[in-house]
Amino acid sequence: MLRWLMILTIGAFLAYLGSTVKLGSRTFFGHVQAIWSTDEAQDMRKGLEEKAGPALDRVKRGVKAGIEAAAGEDGAARLDGGTGGVDAPAEAPSSP
Repeated sequence: MLRWLMILTIGAFLAYLGSTVKLGSRTFFGHVQAIWSTDEAQDMRKGLEEKAGPALDRVKRGVKAGIEAAAGEDGAARLDGGTGGVDAPAEAPSSP
C-alpha cells in the first residue's frame, strides 16, 4: 500500500512539473505536443497505422472469436473455465 501511494505521489508530482515548469518557451508537455504535431511525426503515425493495422485487425478478430467460442449456448461467457461451476480436484504435488 505504501509503495503504491509513493508511486502515485511521484507520478502526480512529475505530471505537475511537466505541465507547469517552463523549459525555454514551453513546458515539457508543450514540447511533446509540438513534436507530435510535426509533419514527420504525422508521417510516422500513418506509416505505423499502415503496417500495424492488419496485424491489429487480426488480433481483434482472434480475441472476438475467442470470446464467442468461450460463450455458452445462452450467450454468456463462461467465467468458471468451462467446469460448469464444479471445482476441479486439486493436483497432488509432484515429488522430485
